Amino acid sequence: MDASPEVIAMPVMGVHRFERFFREAAGLTVDKNDVKAYNDFVNDKIYDFFLIGATRAKANGRDLIEPQDLPVTKGLQECIRDFHKIDQDIELRPLLEELTARPALELSASEETNARLPDLAGGLSVALARALRTVDPERRHPLTPQWEHVFDLFHLLL
Repeated sequence: MDASPEVIAMPVMGVHRFERFFREAAGLTVDKNDVKAYNDFVNDKIYDFFLIGATRAKANGRDLIEPQDLPVTKGLQECIRDFHKIDQDIELRPLLEELTARPALELSASEETNARLPDLAGGLSVALARALRTVDPERRHPLTPQWEHVFDLFHLLL
């Protein structure tokens, strides 16, 4: 993965937290160059969730996207719970609050929905880490092809 100004601008402590998170979530080693691809992926999936959420809100006659409008599956709910457990020591949630983009759509999200964004990003992060490990269980440091395979799978399913 290529380094970018966004990755370089992230405080070193932030990169260390992401490295530790991936280690604890799936036994993976990632570096600052992986963080850019990770961040792009999470924001892309958040945007997709909000597209569906906006459609559901409109279908229900509302002009705000509520948490129940987001297509959170049972598996993702479990990953969010696992994120909470992992995050007790790492404290990644504050970084996710800063890094997770709020999608600009026709409808706005309620305060409650916006407050849940870091947890949704955390759950996606756990799912991503575990999927990387599943795609190549022997590889501890995923290379670009593994990242791309997992991204392709998520794009098919989410």
